[in-house]
Amino acid sequence: MSEINIKIIQKYEALGENPDTYLRGLLHSKPINYWDYIEVDTLLSLQKPRTHFKDESIFIMYHQVTELTLKMMIHEAKQIVEEEFVSEEFLMTKISRLNRYTKMLITSFDIMKDGMDYDDYNTFRSTLTPASGFQSAQFRYLELYCTPLKNLINAEGKKRLPKNPSTEDYFDHIYWKDAGLNRKTGEKSLTLLEFEKRYLNRFIEVAKRTEGKTIEEKIMGISPLSDSLKDTLKTFDQLYNIQWPLVHLNTAKHYLNIRGENKAATGGSAWAKYLHPKYQQRKFFPLL
Repeated sequence: MSEINIKIIQKYEALGENPDTYLRGLLHSKPINYWDYIEVDTLLSLQKPRTHFKDESIFIMYHQVTELTLKMMIHEAKQIVEEEFVSEEFLMTKISRLNRYTKMLITSFDIMKDGMDYDDYNTFRSTLTPASGFQSAQFRYLELYCTPLKNLINAEGKKRLPKNPSTEDYFDHIYWKDAGLNRKTGEKSLTLLEFEKRYLNRFIEVAKRTEGKTIEEKIMGISPLSDSLKDTLKTFDQLYNIQWPLVHLNTAKHYLNIRGENKAATGGSAWAKYLHPKYQQRKFFPLL
């Protein structure tokens, strides 16, 4: 009996299972194909335009690619959060991957800016109201894995916080809520109402589960941090929290204000203000 056969038998015996049952199943199983493994047919069937404009499919696929990229980033960030003791080498590997994924997000925005017909986009986008990229939950999850909630409160929000804020208090004043909440009247946009209805409790749960374990808190447990790792972390902060929002802002300007029309965002936010990093004031690693 070959070494590999012995190891297979030992594997299933260690699980308390009969190896013959699994080997018999392997004898009759079909070989896997690329299209089955990647679920290509399913993936290519997920684009469902609401209008007849050809470039709406581009718009949908671009955002689907973005969501898949965010999922890859969360996959990396969760490993840092869930690892009890992280080494500098482990962190360098994971943060470097996050930087590569963020660069993909930044450079891919040219698809949005130059890859769709201007007039077609400004026609079919009206059918998307009140949906908005603001409602990307994965974007918010990634923030929660990266940094404590206090770093997701802008200067005005910090003025409103009670002395000893709870997790719920932080979410009442978190920066992104300002995109759909009139702080004077308390009125919320439909975009924000629907988003909170679906995700707010999940966000609160993740924030509580990651308390004391975020990437920022993990790196603060390593002393001293090498200059190389510091630079890699700062690069991630700059790419994700400055360069990507600015590219998004400039793309919005291209479609919503290039002709001085100052069109409204589908989610109703004051996009020219909200998208700017100076307004969001999001910083994952302020201690660096």
